[in-house]
Amino acid sequence: MKTQSVVTDLRRQVFKEVAKVAYESENPSDDLEGIPFLITPDEIPRYRESIYRERQIASERVRLAMGLSLRPENKPVHITSGVDRSNISEKYYEPPLMQVIPSACDKCPDNEFYVSDQCRNCVAHSCIKSCPRGAISIVNGKSFIDQTKCIKCGKCKSACPYGAIAHHVRPCASACGVKAISTDEYGRAHIDNEKCVACGQCMSVCPFGAIADKSQIYQLIQAIKKGDEIVAAVAPAIIGQFGAKATPGRMKSALLALGFKDVYEVAVGADVGCIAEAHHYVNDVATGNLPFLFTSCCPAWAVLVKKQFPDLASQVSRELTPMVATARSIKINRPNARVVFIGPCAAKKLEASRRTVRSHVDFVITFEELAGMFEAKNINPEEMEELPVKIGATGAGRGYACSGGVAGAIENCINEYYPGTEVKIRHAEGLSDCKKILTLAKAGKLNGYMIEGMGCPGGCVAGVGTIIPPESAKTVVEKLVQSSEKAIPPKEMENLAEKLSDMN
Repeated sequence: MKTQSVVTDLRRQVFKEVAKVAYESENPSDDLEGIPFLITPDEIPRYRESIYRERQIASERVRLAMGLSLRPENKPVHITSGVDRSNISEKYYEPPLMQVIPSACDKCPDNEFYVSDQCRNCVAHSCIKSCPRGAISIVNGKSFIDQTKCIKCGKCKSACPYGAIAHHVRPCASACGVKAISTDEYGRAHIDNEKCVACGQCMSVCPFGAIADKSQIYQLIQAIKKGDEIVAAVAPAIIGQFGAKATPGRMKSALLALGFKDVYEVAVGADVGCIAEAHHYVNDVATGNLPFLFTSCCPAWAVLVKKQFPDLASQVSRELTPMVATARSIKINRPNARVVFIGPCAAKKLEASRRTVRSHVDFVITFEELAGMFEAKNINPEEMEELPVKIGATGAGRGYACSGGVAGAIENCINEYYPGTEVKIRHAEGLSDCKKILTLAKAGKLNGYMIEGMGCPGGCVAGVGTIIPPESAKTVVEKLVQSSEKAIPPKEMENLAEKLSDMN
């Protein structure tokens, strides 16, 4: 399957090898220690200046893939240190979730203007004239910026007629909508976990693969091997991720081949939340009892509200997210089942672990991690047997995967079941845009609105655990929504929503 970058290739290879050890190895400690040598098998480095650095980075990736924290830089610690504690089938995370691998970070310039070789030492010297601090001079026939004087105003860049002045911003910091990334004392990226909402956008843009999250594939496979009743709750964004021929029936067959006992559609949980939030909007916001209502399905958005706009936190919908609603509905009928949410999102790993609202989700893995498991078992979903799939979800629930789909689904339910109700909708995608919307709401400029926030630009189809480009994923999801047998869920789902909420 075609991947988006060499970084994702390397991540996938680590997931594959860790999954193989979990499934097959009789000596996991020895085999886990050997994975870096499988990643860099000879004496010629492929991506770094030495094989030793490549293996060091691979070693840290192995630890993260097992849910373990990175090793200290100043102490000798084996890759498998702590593996006995990790070799369990229970939920296992050593916080924080998102981590910077020190040996992988290339210490990118952070907000720096510099002169490229396109400089022609022109007569105008517009860059020099434009600089308010006298930071630019001519050195060896070329403009030179003294970084100790530069105030990062960018006037020189705008003034240069040849575009010879470049602005370098650390990619991870630029992608972080909550400004949680700074530079440490060694020039490497540093994540402020008090600000981080675990959206993972920093991980997706780092061209050196220096930022990664922790995985549960090792623990999940232990649970499968132990014989636990493991069932998959699959997010709607999975459609198209494993190839055009990977139909729901073939995906079910592939998941069963991995050891899952059954497969459920998370879009059913979205349907439950959809009609419940429609009721909530009509009875509370449209009547003026509440100023507005925030959707709750994106954990990065919900955490952003609580961390940076705490006075608005009460406006986040109390309805269950699709993941949680689906997990609880599974547990009603299968009380001994262990639920694995399979989706596009890193932040869902933290949502599943929260204590304020029990999730009933035992494991969370991304599509990228699932791909590694498939490769470990030599399973190609496109080539699997087509199995019958129970059609449970509507187009409304499936549309949650795309930005605007949540609010749009709620609006459609309101129009159908509460005709005549005026519905005001605003949606934001990407955390920077989300912060702007929240600022407007706090200022009282969005009263009466249903406000949808998505941490990833494009919605869930652009989550950091996805495999195919967001544009392609959006097209496939929209086709699925349009072809769904039912457009919206029945109003009676309000009763199910109340029942599931009582399980907390």
